[in-house]
Amino acid sequence: MKNTFAKMAKIAATSAVASVAIATVANNPAQAIDFNFNWLGDAGYSAIGSFSYDETTAPTIISESGAGATNYLQSLSVSFLDPSNNLLGTYNTVSGGVSQSNFFKFNFDTSTRTLFGSLNIGGGTGVIGEYFFSGTVGNSLQLRQDVDQQGTSITLDENSGSIGVAKVPEPASVLGLLALGMLGVGSTLKKKQASC
Repeated sequence: MKNTFAKMAKIAATSAVASVAIATVANNPAQAIDFNFNWLGDAGYSAIGSFSYDETTAPTIISESGAGATNYLQSLSVSFLDPSNNLLGTYNTVSGGVSQSNFFKFNFDTSTRTLFGSLNIGGGTGVIGEYFFSGTVGNSLQLRQDVDQQGTSITLDENSGSIGVAKVPEPASVLGLLALGMLGVGSTLKKKQASC
């Protein structure tokens, strides 16, 4: 009986914490919306990354380019992997609403949640050997490596321009699922206690 009471007390405490967290998120909704993207080249190289923007101020079409302050994009990072999934490099192309690359290009449709047009992310900060990902979405995208910072680069991989984008679940959704799970655990314990 003591053990069952202790379990129920833990569940009640966890449910209370989850309820407070859900109420906090509901009363102070996050304005940033986050997306993940992934790309797989024909030879097995890949790019995975994420970006965010303020959904309350962003227009339907977000177009960013060049170094300096961005108009809407708050962050964009990308990591490149070889066919054996070894990390080649990670780049924070946009951090705190500022692009680090003169070559940066990014176009996103917020209504369809798709990347389109010119894309150039990754390197571009003047380091020999850095990686960058560029091309035209829906036409041809390439993972390239700089050779000499004089415009010479080698193509490591490419594809037909296909790139996937997915919205990152909001914390309120995750917390809601957690609270629902806790209710299920509590219900199971009540059934077990009733059968004893």
